Amino acid sequence: MSKTRLMAAVMALALGQSVLADEGYVAEPQIPTGQFTTAVEVKPILTATKAQWIAIRDFNGQDLLYVTQIYAWRCGLVGLKVGVNGAAPEAWPVPPCHEGTASPNAITPEDGLPYRSYAAGSLESVSVELIYDDLSTDTADYDRAAVQMP
Repeated sequence: MSKTRLMAAVMALALGQSVLADEGYVAEPQIPTGQFTTAVEVKPILTATKAQWIAIRDFNGQDLLYVTQIYAWRCGLVGLKVGVNGAAPEAWPVPPCHEGTASPNAITPEDGLPYRSYAAGSLESVSVELIYDDLSTDTADYDRAAVQMP
């Protein structure tokens, strides 16, 4: 958790605002920054691009599951969960925002790659849950054919 997010969590607790203690999430203030770092700013974009949240690529004998679209708008998120082939969604780490820079949502080499690899042909379906920093959530389910890159 970034210093800014930690401070927001402490403020929310002090003000009696919503906290998802079981998952460690705290609602953050929703003050638009113009840099797309809050749920109020990124939720419309992620809602409009829900069909592109993930992609599957068959590459070098493995399935690659990409979450690039989510990483690109991650600054308004506090959590990401992904479930594969009907399994319960598991938390995926989301790189921190680069607050204080011209491009806080940029994906840098230090953030790691926005995909995971699986056995070739093993990905049949994927479920995704986004947890926004206002603690609202959105989910989507995908069949391989709908998100497989050519």
